[in-house]
Amino acid sequence: MRTTLFLFAALAAVLHTVAAEPQTAPAETPGMTRIFNGKDLTGWEGDPSLWSVKDGAIRGETTAENPAQGNTFLIWKDGTTKDFELRLSFRCTAANNSGIQYRSTRLQSKPGAKNQWRLKGYQHEIRNEQKLPNVAGFIYDEGGKRGRICLVGEQAIWTDGKKQVQASLIDGEAFKALFKLNDWNDVVIVAKGNHMRHYLNGRLILDFTDDPALALLDGVLGLQLHAGRPMWAEFKDIRIKTLE
Repeated sequence: MRTTLFLFAALAAVLHTVAAEPQTAPAETPGMTRIFNGKDLTGWEGDPSLWSVKDGAIRGETTAENPAQGNTFLIWKDGTTKDFELRLSFRCTAANNSGIQYRSTRLQSKPGAKNQWRLKGYQHEIRNEQKLPNVAGFIYDEGGKRGRICLVGEQAIWTDGKKQVQASLIDGEAFKALFKLNDWNDVVIVAKGNHMRHYLNGRLILDFTDDPALALLDGVLGLQLHAGRPMWAEFKDIRIKTLE
């Protein structure tokens, strides 16, 4: 009996150490730069048949008649994402998924290819879903081999060729209450060195430290339209600041 009680106590202690207290997003850093003017796509580059501005938001949309030729991106031309704080709002349909690409590399396309806007690198997933793990916020290795590098709710590190989860930041019930289905959701991404944090609607939902040998430390910023089923995604209030 004493052994059983000891085991339960030990398990409770372990669970307590891996369950992180909810953390709120930091206050917005002064001096952030708005990189979307709310009127047109000045400073951005993408397929003009898929990207436009509607009601003050960037809108990417595919249809059955005008599909994406593979995953395609609207790419910010005026800066990169070394150490940075990025803030924006998004909404999308549930028919497909989108993403915020950062520290990414532009891939070479064949001459004459319809899709000249391809990226590989870290992607902050965008989805209009509430059930873990297929939700907005996880890190996906777009164009790479690691797939879903870190999931929503995880505080994790990548070491010895794999992910090691150290703490739980949010569970399924709390995420469902946090996410605004069919509405605008606020994103904050803070990245310094190989450490990245994703916040949704004011709460920390992912904290990831990459292996220094694998970490992407700089690259371009982009917004994704995913190949496949017709979809749309919208982004607004996009602002960024380089961190010292």
